[in-house]
Formats: sequence, structure tokens, C-alpha cells
Amino acid sequence: MLNNKIIIVTGGSGLIGKEIISDITKKNGIAINADINFETNLNLKQIKCDITNQDSIDSLLEIVLKNYHKIDGFVNNAYPRTADWGNKFEDIKFESWQKNVDLQMNSVFLCCQKVLKIMKNQQFGSIVNIASIYGCVGVDFSIYEHTAMTNPAPYSAIKGGIINFSKYLASLYGKDNIRINCVSPGGVFDNQNPVFVKNYENKVPLKRMARNNEIAPPVTFLLSDESSYITGHNLLVDGGWTAI
Repeated sequence: MLNNKIIIVTGGSGLIGKEIISDITKKNGIAINADINFETNLNLKQIKCDITNQDSIDSLLEIVLKNYHKIDGFVNNAYPRTADWGNKFEDIKFESWQKNVDLQMNSVFLCCQKVLKIMKNQQFGSIVNIASIYGCVGVDFSIYEHTAMTNPAPYSAIKGGIINFSKYLASLYGKDNIRINCVSPGGVFDNQNPVFVKNYENKVPLKRMARNNEIAPPVTFLLSDESSYITGHNLLVDGGWTAI
């Protein structure tokens, strides 16, 4: 399904990223893990990359082109954030808001701009941006009751921006045989507070949180030729959360 497709995944060592890497490989694609948390090792298909740094992104793309001569797919999955991520809205410092928009949304812009130059020259390619249900609908704060958790305000702004930015790019680059789509997961289980998990599962129609390996197949579908007439779409993988 992804035979010999060269696909870069940012943040490929994280909760969702490692499953995307695994699913690409299982479907006979060549997955390049672009992550800040290790040194470059081409034998392991790992390239150290800081997606907030232009030179680092340029180096990533140069290495991939030198070794593989094309880029079929790119997944903007990395999720950099500040140490105070998760502060309640009234406690967010403006500098923190600015920094998180810069780390997350602006890095997606930068990666897309640079990889799209390559894909335009090739006249093919597919980009998948990882967004969220909270880029589509408002936050149900009741699921955080009786916990210290909340949903960070920048998250909704950033993910909503990424979804509409993806539609902009899909419209602009369709003539170049390039597709740009989003996948918006619902809540993914990661050993969160049991009270939160119970609250979440009581609301979602499928009555459970997602497993991280359930997000990857929709991503690889949008990277594959099976989705060759899909662009500008936001695929919700949410157990029915946004249906109610």
C-alpha cells in the first residue's frame, strides 16, 4: 500500500509518532523518523531534527533527498511545548502563549513551506498534519472535573489554525498533484488520571479512549494512493466524540 514511498514523520518517537512509523513500515513504506531526541543514524532511518529551526529542517530534507532522491510523504506530528504548558487560561503568560504558537503552529508552516517546494518540483506528494478534535469543537471542561488537569488554551487555537491552514494549502497545491490533509484524534489513552479517563469514556459514544495504534492507519491511508482523490480533508478519529 505504501510500497517504497519515502515518508518523513516528525516526532516519530512519541506516543502517536512511533505507531505511525510502525504502520508505514508494515505497509512497505520507508519511514524516516525526524526527532530531536536522538542523534542521526541513517541505518536506523533516524535523523536528528529541531522543527523550530530552519537550518535543522533544511538539513533533514537535504539528507533525505541525498539518500532517497524523493519525498513522497510528510507527517507533521511533533508536539513541542513549553514547561508551563497546561496552565489554566487565567494563568497563561502572554510570552508563553506566543512561544507555544511559535513552537507548534509556526513550525508546521515552516515544514510545509520547505517540503512543498520539493514536492512541487516532483509534481507529487502528500502531507498529513496532526490536528485534534479541539481544533474543531469547543472543549468539554466537565471531563476535567475533580482532577488537576485542563485543556491548554493555545492547543485549541493552534490545532484550529492548522486545520484551516491545511485547507488553504490543499487549494493552492492541488494543481501540482500534491495533497494536504489533517487527522484529528480524540483522546488517546496514556495512563492519565483515572478520574479523567472515566469522565472521558462516559461521554464518548464508543465508551473508551483511543489506543495510540488506532491513529496511525488513518494517517497512512491519507499518505497512500488509496486516498488519491482526497485533499483538504480533516479526518476525525475520535470514537464519535464530535458526532454528539
